[in-house]
Amino acid sequence: MILGSPEILGSTGPDGQTAGAFQFSPTAYRPRWWLHILLFVLTLGTSTFMGAIFYGWTPAELAQLGWLKLMVHPTFVGEGLKFAVPLLLILLSHEMGHYMAARRHGLMTTPPFFLPMPVPMPFSPGTLGAVMRIKQPITTRTQLMDIGAAGPIAGFIVTVPMLVIGLAISQIREFPHDAPLVYFSEPILFKFTARVLFFPGLTGSEDILLHPMAWAAWWGLLVTALNLLPFFQLDGGHIAYALFGDGHRRWARRLLAVFVIMIGFWPGWALWAAIFVLVGPEHPPILHEREPLDRRRKIVGWIAIAIFILCFSFAPIQLW
Repeated sequence: MILGSPEILGSTGPDGQTAGAFQFSPTAYRPRWWLHILLFVLTLGTSTFMGAIFYGWTPAELAQLGWLKLMVHPTFVGEGLKFAVPLLLILLSHEMGHYMAARRHGLMTTPPFFLPMPVPMPFSPGTLGAVMRIKQPITTRTQLMDIGAAGPIAGFIVTVPMLVIGLAISQIREFPHDAPLVYFSEPILFKFTARVLFFPGLTGSEDILLHPMAWAAWWGLLVTALNLLPFFQLDGGHIAYALFGDGHRRWARRLLAVFVIMIGFWPGWALWAAIFVLVGPEHPPILHEREPLDRRRKIVGWIAIAIFILCFSFAPIQLW
């Protein structure tokens, strides 16, 4: 999400009417590095803990230890880091894609703010992701496409090899399918890589015991898909607005109606739908909305849409 604090100045729009233009005072920006480092360390800690508890191959006998001894046990920490390090690399590559694209256009921006999950939630990754703030206005569709698409494409490029390596070192185990389970759905890319390339002959009683790196890649796919939802100031909103301009605003509420229907597949979409209803699904206007995109950037936009399809699942997590 691209955030800013613009001043609104009067200007004349293409139709001759007064329009709003975003302008920032040319003040210098100095990152508060202590805050960025602190948030990163906290996020590394929370994702390591959640990785060891839910996604690592932690030996069962360690459960006999008290919490304090468990949290500093080398095996416990090591299993957690196998999940946390690839996950944070995916998030970092995503945000640095945005950062580098913004800098190429000469826009002032902050380094990434990593967001630790303050309250441990079952089967969560231990982090709420990462965000960055662009402190100058994006005024053209070209800038919007470059900056909006760079993040999810960079994150996807890092996620794919981690998915392949993680699945390559995963194992097959028999699971009692009549027992209550937490079911993590398999997006198209995950299903093809797991079920076709590495484990094509699974029987009905078998399933994949994912390596922590493969779990990190699964979360990377989910984060990419969520960021590419075509609403508001998510990356997908930037890309859709850059591709279709005012046409995106005309279709945004219709797309939101379709999105609300998806609550029937997964109740978790209700929270996202409520957010989009509250803030409005349309992307805010930019100053030079009518400047066309060149062919190369249109191709980039459609590549981002293809990535969304490969990463998306209708019901990411379900209790069975």
